[in-house]
Amino acid sequence: MTAPETDEAREFDIIVYGATGYTGRLVAEHFVREYGDKTDAPKWAMAGRNQAKLEDVRTLIGAPGDTPLVIADADDPASLDAMVARTKVVLTTVGPYQLYGEPLLAACAKAGTDYADLCGEPVWMHKMIAKYDAQAKESGARISFSSGFDSIPFDLGVMMLQAEAVKRFGKPAPRVKGRVRKMEGTFSGGTAASLKATMASAAKHPKEFAQMKDPFLLCGDFSGPEQPGGMLPVYDDDLESWSAPFIMAGINTKNVHRTNCLSGHKYGEDFRYDEMVLTSPGEMGKQAAKAIGAALKAPFGDGGPKPGEGPTPEQRENGHYDLLFIGHYPDGNSIRYAVKGRYDPGYGSTSRMLGETGMALLESEHAGGVGTPGSILGEALVERLRERAELTFEPES
Repeated sequence: MTAPETDEAREFDIIVYGATGYTGRLVAEHFVREYGDKTDAPKWAMAGRNQAKLEDVRTLIGAPGDTPLVIADADDPASLDAMVARTKVVLTTVGPYQLYGEPLLAACAKAGTDYADLCGEPVWMHKMIAKYDAQAKESGARISFSSGFDSIPFDLGVMMLQAEAVKRFGKPAPRVKGRVRKMEGTFSGGTAASLKATMASAAKHPKEFAQMKDPFLLCGDFSGPEQPGGMLPVYDDDLESWSAPFIMAGINTKNVHRTNCLSGHKYGEDFRYDEMVLTSPGEMGKQAAKAIGAALKAPFGDGGPKPGEGPTPEQRENGHYDLLFIGHYPDGNSIRYAVKGRYDPGYGSTSRMLGETGMALLESEHAGGVGTPGSILGEALVERLRERAELTFEPES
């Protein structure tokens, strides 16, 4: 089953839930900027708890005065049921999802409404897969977690590298490295809040620490080969540079493995993957890598961005990132693939990625269930990101 039979009768194509928040407003702004009154514009609405605040956001982003506003609250399940019954897709920025996300996810899984979020909380995702995957398959709801900087560029970057690897060498690369070459910008307040909520939950439930370390946590009963650690500085001989631990690797690597599992192990059952940040060669690079690793022991502390806060438009505009993926074969062959994004990763680029995930879901004929952007949308999402979100995906020589 791919979609509810009543889909065509639904009032909206997409509802942006959490539109009065910082990131939610940027997602809504994406639809105004990219689609406006164009012929391919979706029928979309903004949703949140407060009518007056929604009206203010509608004015602030320059949306037409008749852009529909929907009142819904995570503490009022009936309002969520009513909202999801009116739309084909819900995009939600209301996190941390382990605190506020389940009622909306449950409503979508029940109603057959497609859902995409920005979740980077793997233990919660593991619980939601166990709880709602079967129901989503039955209703036809496509549930796409992690539809922003964590983890779209990494999930799709590995997917595109492997597609190129099969073209060149006839088989996928069994070992892939993901390396952040450059990144200018900030992580979102939602990311910081989610990490803090995750650590607080693990402190209460120690078994969650073990789950967080499991690279195959989101792969059901499958358990693959031992994976590269990625938690200590290493020297990458093939890149002639030191590499440091990457704060988002704990969620991105799990999503990459889930995409592989859900696609019938297109990357192989022996697939090994890690993500790190490149510093530089020599002693300075080594010390920088050590410093990054030490900082990750308490990445935000009591500070860091707060939910609802964010950079200025100029800071979002000037942000960017450059990711390199390297596939290695036992015979010495290798392949490189780059994903680059304009705008800062945590806000400017993430909001565009979530918006285009929603648009791709409208066109997808994939069966229902809890998946990943890569497993549900694949290259169709890549094309949308190229056209509408200013991401580039291309092999390197």
